[in-house]
Amino acid sequence: MKIATWNLNSIRTRQDQVLSWLKGQDIDVLCLQETKVIDQDFPRSPFEELGYHVYIYGQKAYNGVAIFSRLNIESVIMGFTPILGADQVGELDDQKRVIAGVIDDICIVNVYIPNGSSVGSDKYEYKLQWLNRLRDYLQQMLIKYPHLCICGDFNIAPEDRDIYNPQNRENHIMASAAERQALDAIANLGLADGFRKFTQDGGHFTWWDYRAASFTRNRGWRIDHHYLSPGLYQNAIACYIDTEPRTQPKPSDHAPVILEIGT
Repeated sequence: MKIATWNLNSIRTRQDQVLSWLKGQDIDVLCLQETKVIDQDFPRSPFEELGYHVYIYGQKAYNGVAIFSRLNIESVIMGFTPILGADQVGELDDQKRVIAGVIDDICIVNVYIPNGSSVGSDKYEYKLQWLNRLRDYLQQMLIKYPHLCICGDFNIAPEDRDIYNPQNRENHIMASAAERQALDAIANLGLADGFRKFTQDGGHFTWWDYRAASFTRNRGWRIDHHYLSPGLYQNAIACYIDTEPRTQPKPSDHAPVILEIGT
C-alpha cells in the first residue's frame, strides 16, 4: 500500500496539479491538508473518475482535510469529538483539522496541525492545546486500531537535522522545545517516524518558503510526516519526498511524502 500526504494550500487552486501527479503515481491513499473549501464545493468528480473514493472535512478559506482512497474506507471519523466527546474537545473541532478512516485493517489518521504563528502567542498556546488533545485522541485510537498511521502537515521539525539552518531556532515556531516535547509525547505512544527508518542524514525537506528562492536554494524544513505503530513500521519498505511538484508553476509550498507498506 502506498500512502501519500500533501499539504496543497488550496485544492481548487491546484486541482490540475494533483490530478496530473496522481496519474503518474501508483498511490492507494492520498491524505490532503489545507484544502480550503467547504464540503459541498469540493471538486470530487475528477478524482472519483480516477477511481478514488473521496472523504472530506472542510471549511471555507481555511484548514480542511481530505482522504482519497482506491478502496472504500470503513468507519470514517471526522474531528476529535467522536472519540473523545464534546466536553473534552471543546472548541477544538471548530477548525477542520483531522479525519480518519480504516482501510484493510489499517487506521489512517490525516492531520493538519496548527502553525502557531509565533512562540508565546495565543495561536501558539492553541497549537500546544491541540497537540495535547491529539495525543489523547491517538491514545484512544490505538486501543481500537493497533495498526495506525498518522500522517499530514505537523508544522513541527522534530530535530535540528530537519531544518536547513538550525542555529538559534530553539525559540522559533515549528522548532521550539514545547512543540517538540508535545510531538515526542505523541511518538511515545509507540509511534515511529517512517521517513527516518530509511534516511538518517539532514538536507531532506518537505516545505520551503515562497520567498528568497528558498526551494532552489534548498532552504527548507521537514514538517510533513508519517508516524507508524510498531507493526506498520516493521512492514514499511520505503518513505520518500517527491520534490517534483514543487518545481511546477504556482505550486504548493509543500511537497508530497510517500510511504510504502509491504504485506
